[in-house]
This record gives sequence, C-alpha cells and structure tokens, in this order.
Amino acid sequence: MVRDIKRYGNPACRERAIVQGPNCRFTVLTSSLIRMEYSENGIFEDRATQIVMNREFTVPKYEAAWNGGFLTITTEFLQLRYRGGTFAEDGLSIRTIVDPKTGESRLWRWGDESKDLGGTARTLDEVDGAIPLEHGMISRDGWTVIDDSGSMVIGEDGWVTPRGGDGLDFYFFGYGRRYQECIRDFYRLCGNTPLLPRWALGNWWSRYHRYTEEEYKRLMVRFQREQIPFSVAVIDMDWHLVDIPPKYGNGWTGYTWNRELFPDPPEFLAWLHEQGLKVTLNVHPADGVRAHEEAYPRMAEALGIDPAGGTAVEFDVTDRAFLEAYFDVLHHPMEEDGVDFWWVDWQQGKKTRIPGLDPLWMLNHYHYLDSTRAGGAGLTFSRYAGIGSHRYPVGFSGDTIISWESLQFQPYFTAAASNVGYGWWSHDIGGHMMGARDDELAARWVQLGVFSPINRLHSTSNPFSGKEPWNFNKRAEMIMGDFLRLRHELIPYLYTANRRASFEGCPLVRPLYWEEPEQKEAYEFPNEYYFGSELLAVPITERMEPEADMAGVKAWIPAGIWFDYQNSRIYQGGKQMMLYRTLEQMPVLAKAGAIIPRSLDRMGGTGNPNCMAVDIFPGADGCFNVWEDDGRTETDGENDDRWAATRLSLEWSPLTRFVIGGVEGYRSAVPEMRSWKLNFRNVEYVVPVVTVEGERMDAVVSYDEVRKNLTLELPGIPSVKTIEVRFGSDMKMASMDRADQAFEILNRAQISYDKKEAILEAVKKQSGGALLTIQSIEENAVLVGALAEILFSDEN
Repeated sequence: MVRDIKRYGNPACRERAIVQGPNCRFTVLTSSLIRMEYSENGIFEDRATQIVMNREFTVPKYEAAWNGGFLTITTEFLQLRYRGGTFAEDGLSIRTIVDPKTGESRLWRWGDESKDLGGTARTLDEVDGAIPLEHGMISRDGWTVIDDSGSMVIGEDGWVTPRGGDGLDFYFFGYGRRYQECIRDFYRLCGNTPLLPRWALGNWWSRYHRYTEEEYKRLMVRFQREQIPFSVAVIDMDWHLVDIPPKYGNGWTGYTWNRELFPDPPEFLAWLHEQGLKVTLNVHPADGVRAHEEAYPRMAEALGIDPAGGTAVEFDVTDRAFLEAYFDVLHHPMEEDGVDFWWVDWQQGKKTRIPGLDPLWMLNHYHYLDSTRAGGAGLTFSRYAGIGSHRYPVGFSGDTIISWESLQFQPYFTAAASNVGYGWWSHDIGGHMMGARDDELAARWVQLGVFSPINRLHSTSNPFSGKEPWNFNKRAEMIMGDFLRLRHELIPYLYTANRRASFEGCPLVRPLYWEEPEQKEAYEFPNEYYFGSELLAVPITERMEPEADMAGVKAWIPAGIWFDYQNSRIYQGGKQMMLYRTLEQMPVLAKAGAIIPRSLDRMGGTGNPNCMAVDIFPGADGCFNVWEDDGRTETDGENDDRWAATRLSLEWSPLTRFVIGGVEGYRSAVPEMRSWKLNFRNVEYVVPVVTVEGERMDAVVSYDEVRKNLTLELPGIPSVKTIEVRFGSDMKMASMDRADQAFEILNRAQISYDKKEAILEAVKKQSGGALLTIQSIEENAVLVGALAEILFSDEN
C-alpha cells in the first residue's frame, strides 16, 4: 500500500520562519499566513497532519520583537500581538490589511468566528433544496482560521496516529480580498489538488439498478447507436451478492460478484474497456468481510483468523494489518481483472476506535494513495471528509431528491466548494430519488452537468426514473443528447483547466468574486460562476413560461464584451440583466478574445484529438495553451516531461492574426498529423490567408451570414508546424440582426399572429420607443423581457 506523503512537500518549516516563546510558537509562512501553536509542555508538532502536508515556504520579510511581555510580529499585510500565556481573546490578536490601496484593515481576536462565504458539506443525501455549508477560506472581512489541533499526525512511514496532548494548533489566513492567492497558498500548505485522468472529464453513466451483463451491454450499444458518448461506467452495488443468508447480516457490503447477473466478470470488464469505458464499482465497506465471501479465506488468513471458524473479519480502518489486506486481498485482484477505480460509499458516521479519527477520511486518504501506486494520475470517488479532502478527488455529493429546489442549489454548492479548494464535485445529475417526471427539469439538469466539474447521470432503481435521454420527450431527448456530445467536445478545454487546477491552484469552477472581489454584484449572484479561463456559466434553474416558451435568469455580466457561446448574442458588460433562453439553450458567455478548443473526433472519444475545432471570439487579444499528455503523467509533476503544449493566440488589433503554434514539449503525446476547424465567431467576412511555416495553403472557407461566423477547415497538418491565419483587411466584430433574433423568439411564442407581426415591426424600427410599443402590445413579462434583452444587450 502506497504511503508516500512526501509528494506534497516537507511538513517541517524553515527555522527562520519560527518565533518561539514560553509554551508558544509562531511560524511566519507567508506575509499573510501565520501558524499559531500553544503547548503547556512546550512540545510542538513538525509532522504532517490530516490537514497540513507542507510547511516549507519561502520565508517572507517580517519583524518580531518581545517588549514588556508582549510579542509583536509584523509582515507586509499582518500585525500579530500576543500578551503571553494561553491563547485568549484579550491576549492574542491579528490586524490584517484588507485593501492595501485604501489601508482598510480588520482586527481578529482569538475566538472570533469567521464570517466567510462558505465552503462545502459532507453530503447532499436526501437533500431537497439548500443546506448550510461548512466554513471556507474566503471572507469579505479578509481573514479566516483553520483549527488543526484535533488532526491526527502522519509519520514518515505514512501511517496515521493521534498527536497526543491538548495543545492548540491554528493557522491564520489574512489575505484580504486576494482570494485566489489565499487558495493557492492553502494548496501549498495542505497539498495540491491532483491531476484527474483525462477520461474522468467525459460523461459518466450511473444508476442504482440491478443490471444484468447483457442488459448493461445493450445499453452501452444503444448509447453508441444514438451517438451519445460516455467515458465512465459506474456500476452500483448490485454487482456483488446482495441476497445473502440472514446469519451474515444485510447485503450492503460485498466483494463477491453476483454471477447470476455477471457470469464472467473479467470478460465483462474487458468488453467495457473495448468500448472505451473506464469502470468503477460501488463498495460499502462498513460490514467487513463475512464467511460467504469468496475472498474470506484469504482475508481471514491474512489477519490470523481461522477460516474454518467463520468468524467475520471486522472492518477496522485503524488496524494497519486490516488496511493492508483490505487493498491486497479485496481490491487489487479485481483491479487486475479490470476495475479501474472504486466508488467508496461510506455512510456510517465519523467514529472509529481512535477518538476523533473519521473512517471516511481514512478511506479517502489511503484509497487515493493506493490508486497511484503504479504511477500516473489516480482517482477515488467518495464523499467529502472535511478540509483537505481536495487531495482525494472525485467527490460524490450523495443521493439528492429529484426537484427544482435541488437543481437550484447545486450551482451555488459547486462554486462555493472552491472556497475550500474542493474543485471536483460529482452530483447525481437529474437527481437520485423521489420527485416526479419532469422533462424540462431533466434537460436543465443535464445542461448544468455539462458545465460542472464532473458530469455523472444517475438515478435510483425505480423503473421509471432512468436518465436515458430517450426516456423523455423528443425535445428533451434531443437537447440532452446535444449537450452530452458537447461535453466530450470540450475535453481539450477541460483537460487544460484540469492541469491549471493541479499546477496553478485554480479550480475549474470559481465564484464570480474570485475575479471581481471589489464588485458588490459579484457576491449577489451565487449561482453564476466562471467555468475555466474563458467562459462564464449562468444556469437556468426555473421553469419556462409556457406562452413565451422560455425561462429567464437574472445575471450580472462583468465589465467588457461578452458573447453567448450558443446563440452568438453580444453583451456589453458591467451591468445586471435578465437572460432568457428556450429549453435548447443555457446561458454560457465567452469573453472577448476567448479561445476555446474542442475535439471533433468521431463518437466523442476522450483521447488527444486528431481533429480539433477552435472557437475564436473577437474584440480583444487572446491566448490559450492547449495542454496534453500521454496519460501517464505523474499526479504532481509540474515539470514532468510528458506534457505537450500547443499555443493558440489571437491578435485582434490593428490587423487580426490567429496563430496555432507548433506543438512544444513531449511531441509524442499528440497525433503526428492534426486537422483544424477554426470558427471565427461574430465577425464580418474578410478573405483569410493561411500559411503553414510561411507557405500558402488552401483552406475550405465558409461564412454564415445569419450567425456571422467565419469557418476555416484545415485538413491534415503536421502538429509540429506553425499555422498562421491573416486577413486581407481589418476584421470587424459583427452582431446578429435584432429583427432576426426577435423573429426566433416570436416564432415560438404561443400568442396571436397579429401580435407577433406588430411586435416584429416595432423591433425593425429600432427606435428609442420600441420597448414601450412592445409593452403596449403584449403583457407577457417573460416575452417582453426576452425582446428587451436583444434590444439592449450590447448597449452600455
């Protein structure tokens, strides 16, 4: 079993960072991060803990002085004052600079509770709507505190033990509103979030259902026939024996394949792999290993139990010998048969034989380390077990209720989790249980899933609750299929964001205030979030209005020019407005200069694509490095030599130029030849000139007059060569005709034809009183709002 924790850094700090006094020790880790320890016996902890893995920071400039029994530590952003003795409200305080420009500061006193912006929660099991969140690292007051006093320590051999004593061990984060810097240093302290395997970013199929092998195969073939791509097959608990003799208890825990359902497990797993699917099995380990299990004799012998006696091997995650056998006997043989990773479904509380040690944390920690034993990116799938859990992705958020209230909570829940570094939530997309059939709800939930960290369709065993798109009406089926295909197209974009999350400490999904901390509106739209470096997602979580056949969502659009990724509508930012969409669309905005790479490979594979599309948005310069590897890159290896980068750059003014740089780095990771489809969005037509390493080449050029999109198709070019696209004259940004947009809205509206015609004429005149005219004709607020959106979206 892998126990290496040195991957995360050195738990011992540098001597120069320490300021020590009687029974106390302060460690200046950064100019905004101070560790504060108190111990009656003067013994302090330098080992790693469940939360903290690395304390070897570059020591910042600081001053420390004892004067009259008072200690003062001053850094660029903090001033700590300590009176001596045990930590107390009137004896320990830190003043932090919140805004260096204005000098605004906040005073923290020992015992003050952070008024932060929330983190995440252990589970959404049986949740129908919103729940309170645990504390996060981001606060408008400029400070937060981590209490590490109760954590177990991790020795050099990687084993977890109680630290002993009743000392205090706290970390003060005083980063003001430098939120992203705060999270980056949080990752440095606690360990980075690891790189996910590329295939984990595709669609996952999951259902609590008693599948047979043939039924499961038929389903996967049907998905292929419908051209709906999946990359992960999640097989819930019925893969193992469930109906067991009562003397052994219930069947939730199991490690023996049910061969009535799966006669030849290795063949079944091999077949799934041939279809391009990775496989995870659900395990509920709480009941240990009982005598009916195939692995029982080996497990019993490994732990010194006579198999003939039939004594159950109890689950005890605090027993080192048990944990060794848990992996070596139960899991590794099935991994050799083809299981790629495990869904650890722990639901039995937080107690173990060691007081304060959470069994879920132990399972997450050691399952993840074990998954990396062969090198490369590992993966676990389990519930959140408190701060530091970002080291063990992916998170399973639990069995939610199928309802609009559940959907409405999930965008905020997902984005806020980044405030505690937890960037890879996997929700039950579509909801798990209860509720009622609602085709609109199902389609909206899939849209959210596609623009979520992990997209895993799921449902319970109710025969009517399956999330197969063809279970819904034709409109919803088409929408779900289109979005699921889009998810796989976006994998080049997502994998680059995956690398950024691991190496740069910037999660895929981030709240608005991470980028705009001084804008009050950034705190007022919790369901809106950044999705990677180029996109802003605004999920719709309300029902459509039937007459307008649209639903609306109130959004705040940051300053600058933004483009709707689907319908090419242009928005002038720096304002709040309502965005209205039919069921076919979800508002996702691309910033000016955005460059978004997509895969166009057949059937949505997750590998490095042979054919790459790039969506290029005008209005500003832009740059995007497409990062790829060969699938064997080490989890934490920023300097690993198996990475390849392709630089995509847009020079917008004065003359437009787009360049695809020749691949750099580990060239063997990418296809030798690659085709490109370049989509210049929202532009007037200009004749393009394409060169490859300075030599002219012909491209297939087309222009969509309605959508104002210029497309260039470049077949089969060596990946090492530089491609340049220039234009014969200045390229200008173009917007869709307002009348055409209004016609699309009105054509679907369930109102009289005469009203439609009169409204369209008012839009065509585009006079200052157009909206007043529309309001005098039509009373439907959603329809009027949708028309107002197209009239004023690109105005300041």
